[in-house]
Amino acid sequence: MGHVSKRLYSTASKAAVSASHLKQFPPREAVVRQGGRAIVFDPESWAALQPPPPSALTAFSHRIGLGSVIQSPDVIRRACTHKSFLNFHAKYYPSSPPPPSNADLSTLGNALMGLFASEHLHASYPHLPTRVLKAAISAHVGPLTCASVAQEMGAAPLLRWHRQPTTPTSPALLHSDALASIPRALTALVYQERSLASSRKFVHSFFLSRQVDLRAMLKFRDPKRALMETVAKFGRERPQSRLLKETGRFSNSPIFVVGIYSGADKLGEGFGSSLKMAEYRAAEDALHRLYLTRTPPHLLQLPSSTFDPQGNIYKSGPATDYTPGELGESEVLYASSGRSGIVAPKRPSIAELEARKDDL
Repeated sequence: MGHVSKRLYSTASKAAVSASHLKQFPPREAVVRQGGRAIVFDPESWAALQPPPPSALTAFSHRIGLGSVIQSPDVIRRACTHKSFLNFHAKYYPSSPPPPSNADLSTLGNALMGLFASEHLHASYPHLPTRVLKAAISAHVGPLTCASVAQEMGAAPLLRWHRQPTTPTSPALLHSDALASIPRALTALVYQERSLASSRKFVHSFFLSRQVDLRAMLKFRDPKRALMETVAKFGRERPQSRLLKETGRFSNSPIFVVGIYSGADKLGEGFGSSLKMAEYRAAEDALHRLYLTRTPPHLLQLPSSTFDPQGNIYKSGPATDYTPGELGESEVLYASSGRSGIVAPKRPSIAELEARKDDL
């Protein structure tokens, strides 16, 4: 075996292309002759042009539990073909018809995944601030998560794409961007082949069943002031800070534990090396307890569960005891890291509020 054949064999093995699947190896289009001299073009480009074998596509569909839903390898091949591959294919095969891409399927699947994630998170956390809700949706079904799930599915060797540089009208296309289109296309295929309920179950199995730390997404510039307004909004007593425990007050490393109470109810608790830090953390903990209040799983009901089983949104499904969840209380304007661009009205400081209380 010559040097050219060895390189083509090694490149084809890295690209998950079986040599027995090819009609001729090396193929005639891989060798270009000029003046009686054989000039071989880049074997990596040739290997990237080859479609994955049907056996790999069938194994992939069974591995993710869609063997009975998607039985044709051509459908899986389309779901794994990014639209950036079309120009790359036309460059080397201008006379051949372009392969079908997953552009339309990816768009539809992205909309479905956003719908399922939005209703699930809003029903689970009714008091979650709007900006945090958007960040949580991106954390569950965003591009990076889709690319990570595609890697776990084993879809990376089946992806057909071509890297594109930055242009004045579009950003650069990276491998993770193309890889993220596969789970979206699969969601759309399940929706087309089965129903809306089946696609929702697919998204819940691979995406919404993951644990995401929502507590780290909640940041407050002034949690004590935010807590005061929140307590007043609910008609409760003004929050009071109480020192619960302390140690090493006169040492180099003191620890204070502060609790915030509204009447006899403790709203939150925090610790710190100073009273001010402990009070800050206690107010933040109280706000976290409010915003991260979760609906019990056995009481969770989704609006899309009332749709027709075939996905017709204009026709109601079977009669169920569906009760729409209550809308959560509106968030304070300057809560959640303060990057909304909303200009909050000027509010009196804590000292001014206390002065007014003394005047009364």
